[in-house]
Amino acid sequence: MSAPVSAARRAFPWLVVAGVLVAALSLRAPVLAVSPVLRDIEHDLGLDAAGASLIMTSAVLMFAVVTPAAALVIRRAGPELALLVCLAGVIAGTLVRSAPVYGWMIAGMIVTGAAITIGNVVIPVIIRRDVPERHVATVTAAYTAMLNVGSLFATLGTAPLAEAIGWPVALLSWSVLSIVGVALWAVHLGRDRAAGATWGERYSGETGATGAAAEAVAMTGPVPVLTGRGRALRHPAVWLLTATFACQSAAYYVLSTWLPAMATDLIGVDTTTAGALASIFQGGAIVGAFVVPVLARYLPLMVPAVVVSACWIAVSAGLLVAPQLLALWAAIGSVAHAGGFVVIFTVLMRVARTDAEAATGSALVQGLAYVFGTVGAPVAGALHDATGGWAASLSFSLALGIGFAAFLICAVIGSQRR
Repeated sequence: MSAPVSAARRAFPWLVVAGVLVAALSLRAPVLAVSPVLRDIEHDLGLDAAGASLIMTSAVLMFAVVTPAAALVIRRAGPELALLVCLAGVIAGTLVRSAPVYGWMIAGMIVTGAAITIGNVVIPVIIRRDVPERHVATVTAAYTAMLNVGSLFATLGTAPLAEAIGWPVALLSWSVLSIVGVALWAVHLGRDRAAGATWGERYSGETGATGAAAEAVAMTGPVPVLTGRGRALRHPAVWLLTATFACQSAAYYVLSTWLPAMATDLIGVDTTTAGALASIFQGGAIVGAFVVPVLARYLPLMVPAVVVSACWIAVSAGLLVAPQLLALWAAIGSVAHAGGFVVIFTVLMRVARTDAEAATGSALVQGLAYVFGTVGAPVAGALHDATGGWAASLSFSLALGIGFAAFLICAVIGSQRR
């Protein structure tokens, strides 16, 4: 990067931050928007629950499969163009998915998931490069919050939109967020070119960040690197964390996919109210992400690990025994998945000895876990179809919560012995 370009970016950090935050709105909402209208999609397309859930999980699978290709796109195109590719891909995928045909919906979600993967990888790169180090942690926290804001908007707003304009157009309407993001990043690219940069600037893929910057890269999904891979693969805690995140990922997509349907069936609310109740599971994560850092600041890491584990067990157990308190369980679940993500990668930071080892461990944990996460919603849907109720599906989710607790507690113990 040339000195004039670097100076220009530092002189206008608000544009970078605004672009990152607006882009974050597009990295969850297009996938989770399907959940509130999944029953309508099932009915209109003649699908069973397992088949309908594949519409969401096909995007999740891309999070794992496309990560190596995403790193290549960033290195070849540069971070700005890579993020534009991400947002344009989300728009294209959302457009394809709006066709009320099952095959087209799957294809659209695959495109959307692949595009989102690029964004997941490149945004930490942009934050680390363009934001002064003293502000990296703050911007990363704001970015994480905006991911959950996008999820909240989607789960809260899709059902009312669908009632007014139909679910295909309601799903398409979320592309507006990505269009705004494209506009912001086009301005950013134009400013860089005016300062003397070329669009072909390359990202080297190095992970030399330290301190808060290194933590931000590891917490949000870095570009995978090979340096330090052997040490990361040999550490038992890394594999325990992979199993932990696999359980969390599967349980998260069980609830993200089916919570609106559960609300309709278990407590008899309409689809709009069900979507509003389910939005608590996403929106509460805006606050939930800060529970672990606060606890960890004053208490041993085992304490937040146990709290988050208890939350994961409580959400499914609560829905089984007292579904009328669904709003409470959804709020507890939001603490579980937001806090779970933070505590998992906090432990990973503890066992990693170098930035490269942290990056490799993070790529391993997320890559394998998202593959396992794709089975959660289809299995829960198949159990519902087989039994005609949600008890078996929630028992499956409860088992995942228990597995999360066991693996995480063992990982924390292992990290203390490092």
